[in-house]
Amino acid sequence: MVKSIIIISFVLLAVIQISANDKIEIGIDEKLGAFFPADVRLNDENGNEVKLRDLLKKPTVIAFVYYECPAICNPLLFELANVVDKSDLELGYDFNIICISFDDLETPEIASSKKRTFYSALNSDVPEESWRFLTGDSTNIKSAADAAGFYFKREGKEFRHASALIFADKDGKICRYLFPGYTNNHGFGILPFDFKMAVIETSQGKEIPTIARMLQFCFSYDTEGKSYAFNFTRIFGAGIIILAGIFLIVIKFKPKKEFIKAR
Repeated sequence: MVKSIIIISFVLLAVIQISANDKIEIGIDEKLGAFFPADVRLNDENGNEVKLRDLLKKPTVIAFVYYECPAICNPLLFELANVVDKSDLELGYDFNIICISFDDLETPEIASSKKRTFYSALNSDVPEESWRFLTGDSTNIKSAADAAGFYFKREGKEFRHASALIFADKDGKICRYLFPGYTNNHGFGILPFDFKMAVIETSQGKEIPTIARMLQFCFSYDTEGKSYAFNFTRIFGAGIIILAGIFLIVIKFKPKKEFIKAR
């Protein structure tokens, strides 16, 4: 029995190793419990230098985007404004929002223009400091993005990247990831209940995993289609290892059972 447990353990470790060795080049790797670095300095929409951690005074929704993105960033932010209006939580009181451009060529002027666009999309007046639009140099952007497990790649003037809302508590600890649904007909969709629970759980400092790790193992993100595609090769490889482990266990214990019956 002990040997069977050892064998099964090796099988599970092998499956985990497959996932671990599959380094994410573009996508999101949950870093629950990690902290945003205290030394990350960015520029706000007014051109003032700010320390990211100083802005995290309450549960904060962080979105890594780039403001001149021709694809998924703007729909994500419009849906974020939409869910803020639908939520019974109050922006500026219960939580704040920070957008961080991962394009180091974007300027505070671009950020300011984008802030006006999305503030006008809100149905209620909220304090200016409750939704910030930040830019920065490549070093500070990478430091913040790496801490959050957000990986992107520049291709010419555009980027390949995924999208998610990242929830950090007042101490800068990452507690939740919220991955919006996507359909060709309706674009991004964020459920107000999911959003509310993410804010509440973050306010309590709870680290709640999502299905993202399963998605990373079973699916690959299709940046052109803005969706996850089933990764057959990865699942097939894991399945072979599991079946091989089961086969070894059967071979190991079958002779022993036959010997007992013969006696």
